[in-house]
Amino acid sequence: MAITLYDLAGADDRRFSPHCWKTRMALAHKGLAFDAVPTRFTEIRSRCGGAFRTVPILEDGGRQIVDSWAIAEYLEATYADRPSLFGGPAGKAHARFVQNWAQTQLHPQIVKLIIHDIYTHLAPEDHGYFRESREKFLGTTLEQAQAGREERVAGFRAALEPARQTLKAQPFIGGEAPLYADYVLFGPLQWARVTGRMALLAEDDPVQAWFLRLADLYDGMGRRMPGYWGAANAAE
Repeated sequence: MAITLYDLAGADDRRFSPHCWKTRMALAHKGLAFDAVPTRFTEIRSRCGGAFRTVPILEDGGRQIVDSWAIAEYLEATYADRPSLFGGPAGKAHARFVQNWAQTQLHPQIVKLIIHDIYTHLAPEDHGYFRESREKFLGTTLEQAQAGREERVAGFRAALEPARQTLKAQPFIGGEAPLYADYVLFGPLQWARVTGRMALLAEDDPVQAWFLRLADLYDGMGRRMPGYWGAANAAE
């Protein structure tokens, strides 16, 4: 039975969820073919009998798994004969640290740098839900949350210094080859590239060089998705 990934999509079928990108990269790392089903925010509850409220959702052999970390653990256990996502228990612990760092230190900054840009990429039927839910969470309008981002992007770049120093010593966060720790940082940066109309990384940043190496993996899966910076196929 084919693997199905329910993958967040915008109005133009642009796939932008950082968590879905982690799962896409994990599936490709394992060499697993999958069908990525475009799913808008307001369609999530229509998938899998309404059992889940978020994506990614993975269907495989009659099983349904939600949450990118749970999916990575499932893939590692179920397809143990394929390339490891973690490289052992220590690598899994390392990946968990990188994920917690990214989600607590990077995601909150990225949100306020691209939140209105995300809105402009959504299908009209998603606009009401997205604006209401995100403005409630942020305590301000989408436009106000994103305002002044030109002055704030330097702070975001500074927050990447742990990754920058690591990548000066080795080609990937996982060491000599990419592991899931790489994908959990790639996800939010791809989110920003695909939807954000302002470059979050400087062209000479080692983090951008690493990001593009990952975007070129798996037949250029990441680079082929239209984006606004850091790739040859950048959108207008």
